[in-house]
Amino acid sequence: MILLISHGFGIREALVGKPGWEWLAYQFEHVSYAGCTLWDLIQPAFTFIVGVAMPLSRSRRLAQGASESKLWRHVLWRAFALLALSNILSNWGSTQGLRPQFINVLCQIAIAYVLCFGLLQLPFRAQAVAAGGILAAHYGLFVAFPGPEGAFALTGNIGAVLDKAVLGYNYSGGYTTLNALGNAMTVLFGVWTGMLLDHTRDHGRRLRILLGCAACAFVLGLAIAPWVPMVKRLWTVSFTFFSAGWVLLAFAKCYWLVEVRGWRRWTFPAVVVGMNCIFIYSFSQVLHGWLSRGLAAFTKKFIVIGSYGAIPHNLVVLTVMWGMCYWLYRRKIFFKI
Repeated sequence: MILLISHGFGIREALVGKPGWEWLAYQFEHVSYAGCTLWDLIQPAFTFIVGVAMPLSRSRRLAQGASESKLWRHVLWRAFALLALSNILSNWGSTQGLRPQFINVLCQIAIAYVLCFGLLQLPFRAQAVAAGGILAAHYGLFVAFPGPEGAFALTGNIGAVLDKAVLGYNYSGGYTTLNALGNAMTVLFGVWTGMLLDHTRDHGRRLRILLGCAACAFVLGLAIAPWVPMVKRLWTVSFTFFSAGWVLLAFAKCYWLVEVRGWRRWTFPAVVVGMNCIFIYSFSQVLHGWLSRGLAAFTKKFIVIGSYGAIPHNLVVLTVMWGMCYWLYRRKIFFKI
């Protein structure tokens, strides 16, 4: 979330076109279509963490006496609220009229949340079989109905055709609503990680499983890629596994630092933001530009150091947004759905 609301700390603006630094600047923007960069991993990481929280929260709520029917009502309400908020943010300031959309990260979480909560009621083997079926169905749809340029091409794929038929328009950039199925599997990987944390207490065993699964995810993603390209905008099977490998690796690293080594103080800035993710995400979506322009009157975007000034300027913007979260944190004000 910090990486997202800081606009990558301004690194891309600072380094783009700089000889020898293009590789780093490239990591702070989405790939043009096929491939994967650091910036493409933000949404998988975000939705994965949603999955991690689900079994832990469910166990706690059941221990407190909540019934499954009450939990279902909560899940459906939360999904509806996320869908509504997502469409408000996506249509904010639009000059083209209101358009329903389902590709914003909040919409993706809402759809995956309901699907994965349903799967969570099943035994693990049944969950695994269902996951395989969903991934196969997602792949099968694209292959069974290839567009004129190919099954996973930027235009004319089955996802684009369905969006045009149902919504009356196509999203810009080649995104499709069908990517919600692939994203749901990323959330489900998070659910399984949460189940591991809930049922296994041994740190070493947890880390071995996490690292082993990360390695398997990398291998599967890279092995599938020659036939199914890594396309985040379609959330293809290869991207699902490859991105999961990176997220699992990062999660294992954080787990080792925080739970095994006990180094927790460094996490405080992230805790402050994480406790108000909905607030700061919504603020960033609507008002980041306004805040950046306002602060530029004082920072002058540090133009004296050229394009490198984008880094300190974005850090100033981030500091102000973090300060807002800290103000809420100190007063125990948390915006939740």
